Amino acid sequence: MKTINRFLKSFSYAFQGLVYTIKTQGNFQFHLFAATIVALFALFVQVSKTEWLVLILCIGLVLFAELVNTALEALVDLVSPEINPLAKIVKDAAAAAVLILAIAAAIIGFIIFLPYFL
Repeated sequence: MKTINRFLKSFSYAFQGLVYTIKTQGNFQFHLFAATIVALFALFVQVSKTEWLVLILCIGLVLFAELVNTALEALVDLVSPEINPLAKIVKDAAAAAVLILAIAAAIIGFIIFLPYFL
């Protein structure tokens, strides 16, 4: 029973992390908005099952990257509250990872949706 309670509590902690990120991170909010627009458009043009899977994977990866970026930023702020060039590198590299993934997702979205415009 103790294991089940611990397991269920872990979902609560994960949900708290998600709520914190939604409330405080503008980039995460933007990506959620973009994901909603993409999903609505995909419904409208009736993309294939495979295209849905690719879109869901792209959306999930970008949101995942934003969550990891938020966690890294908080950790860096905890261990290095003063300005530190190494702390800046960690934060900048994590943000760059999100940017690269978001660009790749946008390109994939363009490739998927372009035929529906033509």
